[in-house]
Amino acid sequence: MKVAVIYASTTGNTEAMANAICESAKASGGDVLFSTADSAVQADVLACDVILLGSPAMGDEVLEDSMEEFFTGIESSLNGKKVGIFGSYDWGDGQWLRDWNDRLSSVGAVSAGEPLMVHLTPEDSDIENCKNWASAAIK
Repeated sequence: MKVAVIYASTTGNTEAMANAICESAKASGGDVLFSTADSAVQADVLACDVILLGSPAMGDEVLEDSMEEFFTGIESSLNGKKVGIFGSYDWGDGQWLRDWNDRLSSVGAVSAGEPLMVHLTPEDSDIENCKNWASAAIK
């Protein structure tokens, strides 16, 4: 199974989540494409069976700029695709993930699981949650 793990990170928190998710996807037998949003190739990502996207909450709980740009580029091609989203935040209550999840639903993406969020720096238990989430997402 081909799995894309594409993320944006500004402080390293979402990157730590992405690394754990990538590790788990590989351990679960996935052929993983791992990239930052600003260097991911849209066609390669869309060719994957499962797409896992990560972004920190920015500003007034919106996606990080490079992820917004990448996601906007593939958004209309996600109908029927299995997609999961994750990210980290400092303030707010996770609205950016709810909004992103609504966008996925509106284009017909198939949910790979509940959006996964971590407050600030992922602790050991958060990293374990990331691994479990990834394992479940690619089944």
